[in-house]
Amino acid sequence: MIISDIQKYTAEVAEKWGLNTDAITRYADLVSEIGELGAELVKGTSYGTKPIEANDNLAMEMGDVIFVLALLANELDLNMKECFAKTMQKCEERMKQKGHIGSYKGDENE
Repeated sequence: MIISDIQKYTAEVAEKWGLNTDAITRYADLVSEIGELGAELVKGTSYGTKPIEANDNLAMEMGDVIFVLALLANELDLNMKECFAKTMQKCEERMKQKGHIGSYKGDENE
């Protein structure tokens, strides 16, 4: 499934299951899901004492993040494929100009 398929399928599921809500609520849901992903990462590394290994719980939490991110994009009428393309263009330009992709505080170009 490509990103546009994910976004379309998510819109269909949201309509079918009555999941549509305002963007602020959806954003809060996304933050919650990212927190659950983080908890799995911490748990999976025993609080940083061992390397992370992919597992079913980690995959499920990552899937939850993708699902809710697609829901948020749909609520905001944003095309995820276009958003990603713009971000990659920005990263390529920063890498060429600055040698890194970050936007660090104090950087005169940001």
